[in-house]
Amino acid sequence: MSNLTIYKKLILPSHVSAQSILQALNELTHVIFLQDIAQPVIGLLSTYCQIISKGELKTYVRQDLQTYIECNDARGLNFNFNNRQDSPNTGFTGGVMGFIGYDFAAKQRIQLNTKDQPNLFLGDFQSYLKLEAEGWTFYSHEAIAHDIYEHVLQLLHKNSTHSTSFGLTTICQARWNKAQYQHAFDQVQEYIKAGDCYQINLTQEFTASAQGRLLDTAEQFWTLTNAPYAGYLRIDNFELLSCSPELFIDFAANRKIITKPIKGTMPRFDDPIRDAESKQKLQDSKKDQAENVMIVDLLRNDLSVYAETGSVNTPKLFNIESFNQVHHMVSEVEATLKAEVNPFEMLLSALPGGSITGAPKIRAMQIIEELEGAPRGAYCGSLGYFNEDGTGSWNILIRSIQKYQNDVSIWAGGGITIASDCDAEYQECFDKVEAMLNLLNTWYTPE
Repeated sequence: MSNLTIYKKLILPSHVSAQSILQALNELTHVIFLQDIAQPVIGLLSTYCQIISKGELKTYVRQDLQTYIECNDARGLNFNFNNRQDSPNTGFTGGVMGFIGYDFAAKQRIQLNTKDQPNLFLGDFQSYLKLEAEGWTFYSHEAIAHDIYEHVLQLLHKNSTHSTSFGLTTICQARWNKAQYQHAFDQVQEYIKAGDCYQINLTQEFTASAQGRLLDTAEQFWTLTNAPYAGYLRIDNFELLSCSPELFIDFAANRKIITKPIKGTMPRFDDPIRDAESKQKLQDSKKDQAENVMIVDLLRNDLSVYAETGSVNTPKLFNIESFNQVHHMVSEVEATLKAEVNPFEMLLSALPGGSITGAPKIRAMQIIEELEGAPRGAYCGSLGYFNEDGTGSWNILIRSIQKYQNDVSIWAGGGITIASDCDAEYQECFDKVEAMLNLLNTWYTPE
């Protein structure tokens, strides 16, 4: 990674949408956008990237402005960090961006089938666009920074207009009916009674066929959900659109790590009285508190393996955070990473997140693999970044849509415990995803 003085130049006004920029960069083999709360960033023209698809790791190196060649790399998945501080700005400042799918992460622990699509993408992005007060600003650490700037500017001007091409050829609907969900729910209850597990995050898939770029829908989904950990990634004909409200791990300064598991959901209502009642019901729910604390304990245990002794604590427990469609119960666990621990290795080891597996984690993943009937793919994995000093932020890929070739899927589910009610859990799936599902289906036109 480069130690060159950073190249910085304004490239677009702030009113230009991330979607329109990404559409203009359609000729690039891959591109990534992260909302990163209020610090939007677009990574482009990675110098080096790794992709895992169908169980095979491939490494590519950029040869010129946008030509990549495959190379042999004995390092495998490995990124080292230094203490470079180029900019006082927070957020992404150059380094690793990408996603790690649930299938890849879970396969490190258990035997499972994987979705026929990319399961991991990680790139070294030394050139990127950031949305700042004065507008979208181009940054680069590369020796050919000016050439990259001119190339990107040319793409933006050449492709300044874009017509929507995305459309569903079948309506997006649940793969399971209510009876099938009930059967899976009952099986979870039997495993809990037998002592195999305490909680299982049981999810179901909604599928459709489509043509065109999923990207054409992005701004409407981001506006609908207003999600703090939204994002988008494209690798050739694979697209991942995140509307996630959930942080997995924030790698802050001074080796501080923070995780914010979500467990507990109630719907939002337009009527302020009903909405307040729904929020209070969640706040008072002993069942949701029990679910939440199970996952907090699991994550405290996960973090303690990598944390300095005595540094793991829980500053927030059972907070209620309100999003556009739902209220969520959110807790916070923090710790200090040991000096000898590589943040990237810690991230790989901690995935998948406990909030989307259950407890105990290994057995929970085995039960999920048995009962859900289809690989999750990217869903419940993580999308995010690392700076070169090891700081960074990674989400949990819930409320996310994935498209590979002509197949589209979106998932939803929740934590099942011995106290769970099947009808309520089934409804919770729709509380979480119904607004997104209804919006997605507006792109369906019957023949």
